Amino acid sequence: MGREVAESCVEGIMIEMVSAYCSRFYANKPELAARRLESIGFQVGVQLSERYTMDRPRFTDHLEAIKFICKDFWNELFKKQIDNLKTNHKGTFVLQDNRFRWLTRVSIHPSPITQADSAAPLVDSRAALTANMHLYFPCGIIRGALTNLGVPCAVSADISNLPACSFVVRIKV
Repeated sequence: MGREVAESCVEGIMIEMVSAYCSRFYANKPELAARRLESIGFQVGVQLSERYTMDRPRFTDHLEAIKFICKDFWNELFKKQIDNLKTNHKGTFVLQDNRFRWLTRVSIHPSPITQADSAAPLVDSRAALTANMHLYFPCGIIRGALTNLGVPCAVSADISNLPACSFVVRIKV
């Protein structure tokens, strides 16, 4: 068995990293904090993909690399595979994780203020921003791993039903 790190340590580092970049380093510039978190994730993704593929032959196409991310890479990181993979066969892939571990302790509580024309509460924009900030690092990991595997791409995430998360990978041509 290889070297491993306790999940609680990784989660603690994630929480502190997001907090530091959003509250201290770039408190008034969330776009810079997001870019920095994604950049750190990119470097981690490159290094992890090197580690997890060193005994494998190179992938012959984009789909093989995406499947590797969904099965083997995700299993190494989160001890489970991606729950669902969808594609439009035009270079866009959606990786669905129905219980993304790094979001299990993040919540978006509705604010007590309601819309004037509706009884539905508004979502606190700070809570939504914080939850979204936790996604830049894993988006960077996916982009870094795929780029290192010869698949240049852009990665974004969608969280409409926590802790489920969809990562959208768009292959650059």
